Amino acid sequence: MISWWGALIGLALAIFLILRKLDPVYSLLLGAIVGAIIGGAGLEGTINILVKGEQSVMGTVLRVLAAGMLAGVMMDSGAAETLARTIVNKFGDRLAIFALALATMVITAVGVFIPVAVLIVAPIALEVGRNMHISKLSLLVALSGGGKAGNIISPNANTIAAAKGFGLELSQVMIADFIPAVIALIVTVVVARMIRKKGRAVLEQDLEDSTKTIKQSDLPTFKQAIVAPVIAIVLLLLGPIGTICHLPLLAKVNLDATYVLPFAAIIGALAMGKGEKIKSYAQTGVSRMTGVVMILIGAGAIGATITASTFPELLIDLIKTSHVPGVLLAPLSGILMAGATASTSTGVILATGSFAKSILGFGVAPLAAAAMVHTGAIVIDQLPQGNYFHVTANAMHMDIKERSQGIFYEFLVGGSAMLTATILYGFLHLL
Repeated sequence: MISWWGALIGLALAIFLILRKLDPVYSLLLGAIVGAIIGGAGLEGTINILVKGEQSVMGTVLRVLAAGMLAGVMMDSGAAETLARTIVNKFGDRLAIFALALATMVITAVGVFIPVAVLIVAPIALEVGRNMHISKLSLLVALSGGGKAGNIISPNANTIAAAKGFGLELSQVMIADFIPAVIALIVTVVVARMIRKKGRAVLEQDLEDSTKTIKQSDLPTFKQAIVAPVIAIVLLLLGPIGTICHLPLLAKVNLDATYVLPFAAIIGALAMGKGEKIKSYAQTGVSRMTGVVMILIGAGAIGATITASTFPELLIDLIKTSHVPGVLLAPLSGILMAGATASTSTGVILATGSFAKSILGFGVAPLAAAAMVHTGAIVIDQLPQGNYFHVTANAMHMDIKERSQGIFYEFLVGGSAMLTATILYGFLHLL
């Protein structure tokens, strides 16, 4: 066993290096190595721990790469933009903020990364903001909040990590997070409407710059665009639907995301008449997922270091002696790890890899733990040390000061989802 203080030094070092802008993968690997050696594992033992950690994340790696195929099709084919424009047009100007939040939520929920979803909807949002005199801050909150809501019910890397971190199916976590996602969407709309006049207005220059990025031609129809996500969601939910509807044969169906997501992507591309571009879409998906896969490798190492230490047992003892509800470790671990790395996916990976054993040690059910960790990870994942902060700032043509004003309002949105999950699956479950 590695000493608890050695593991904590390794984790602290990894987070410090990430904050100092060193590549997150190397930061996590260096933290794992230093922590294991200082903790007493020795050189050979450290290698064994690292190898064990990498082996533990390989299942997640496969599913993340599979999700990349669907994301590539939705992004490069124009399907995601079609969905966004259709939703905004259907709801009209009176429900503009709701439409923008819902559009970003849907695009993220069907497998597009949240930064990319914001980039897709941002030009549409700026058009609407200019016409309806809605501030850029309000538009940012609408898009980011909607993206956060969609992110916890999507087949994205963070949801996959939450599921596999607690030995669950992807569909189980998606269903469990649905109510917190709806609450987050409602809070997003309420908060965005309250600040619709706060901050700078959309300028003509913002609109001109944004419209240049919009693909106006060769977009699929709504019916074509919806094929891939519908197939993916239906196939993933066949088993849970059979259980809920008391259909034994259907309940036994357990289709894994590893083959469901690529299958849905291919059928979706064919439905849009773009079968010849499947290779290109796959390349886009792989390139988008490469960074996530590398993070998984680093996180698997640091997670194994902490798991192999005495820290989990120590943490359980400390919480018990302090009389703090052990269930709170789940959301807090998600908040702290995602906040430190400014990344939902990395935060979930670190939280599950490092604290899953401790969380379950308090008698928390795996599904409840996954939901609370996952929703906790969207509370403060928008901090400036991460790329999401800067990608969204550029999308909305905001400087650092302007973008920073949105952090608190995004915290309210993420916090509402986390509190909902904690109450539903934490405290009410204990009653």
